[in-house]
Amino acid sequence: MASSNNDKLISEAKPHTIKKFELIEKYIETWAQKLLNNPACNGLIFIDCMCNSGIYQDKDGKECFGTPIRVSKVLRDASFQYPHKQIYLYFNDWSIEKIELLKTKLPGSTRNFKIMTSAQDGNELLRKIGVALNNESSFHYFLLYDPFEANIDWNALAPFFQHWGEVMLNHMVMDPTRAIKQVKKDAVKKKYLNTYLLDDFEKLVPYGSDQAAYEDRVEQIISALKGNRRYFVAAVPFFNSQNSLMYNLIHCTGNEIGFQLYKTTAWKTFGDKSSIKNTHGNQYQMTLDMLCPEMSTDEDDELKCFYVQDIAKYLQKKFSGEQNVPLDTVWEALKFHPVFPADGYRKEIKKDLKELYRAEFSVITDEYGRRKSVASFGRGGF
Repeated sequence: MASSNNDKLISEAKPHTIKKFELIEKYIETWAQKLLNNPACNGLIFIDCMCNSGIYQDKDGKECFGTPIRVSKVLRDASFQYPHKQIYLYFNDWSIEKIELLKTKLPGSTRNFKIMTSAQDGNELLRKIGVALNNESSFHYFLLYDPFEANIDWNALAPFFQHWGEVMLNHMVMDPTRAIKQVKKDAVKKKYLNTYLLDDFEKLVPYGSDQAAYEDRVEQIISALKGNRRYFVAAVPFFNSQNSLMYNLIHCTGNEIGFQLYKTTAWKTFGDKSSIKNTHGNQYQMTLDMLCPEMSTDEDDELKCFYVQDIAKYLQKKFSGEQNVPLDTVWEALKFHPVFPADGYRKEIKKDLKELYRAEFSVITDEYGRRKSVASFGRGGF
């Protein structure tokens, strides 16, 4: 449910919220460099349609900045590096007061860097932008859709799933899991029905407090909206200080590079693990979540936080007993994994495979005289 904290001009940002800001900032920083360095890309469009005032206080009362201020500075710096590329940013919030405060902290526009602000329903802004989307455009967009509750307008989002670009969606799982069985007001029921695209509230009630059921439903909706396009979806869970799941920050893209980048950036942001959840030393008993149940590595599905050891364990299980597996094949096994990064941790993964599972790495010469790096896996060990 939406918190009254969000109605304040300057609200408190919990540690998990600040970590979300960091993840988005770090991703956009690398995302922008990769795209602007591509001759086929003439520029970037960043949209935050529910941006708040951009100014927060942490738990100690210290001022901290949110997504719009962080991203605008990152993209302003990028505009200096690529003076022949255009960068446009759209920041919107329903509150005029919040937008006016935000504007005091934003950098000024330049010839190739422009910020547009507005105060309206974020979904209405997306409808206006959505009708102008063009697959032939040489601009690459990034849409951040970050509501304070489980309130998603899929009609407004649909064009962004069907055109080239990326969508980052905040799915507030804690909202329905806490409230769904107590809902009485028709307006609230309608909100949930719209969010999970169901025509009868009685179909939603059995979901109850089952987090996976809501996550699964959102993934089904995204899959339907993207159509026949090749598409990649990665969901990163965010937990509060009591280890309760607050929301999933879902990254959706038709670009394999963006999918890989998001996973690696998340792990780096969280301190070389897949979430900020405190596992209390139980990191050797991990399993995958609903995004890819066939890749599960253990019986327990509740922890939702993985370490490099879990990547090694997954690879050992997949290649158990196989000899002289090309390393390219090993890393390829992580490329389309919904949680594990394929880049950024190869040295550490090899170390764990050797120490925990006695895997061996060597260089061999194939029948054509070409040298290649390979791995040999023992049996068992998990």
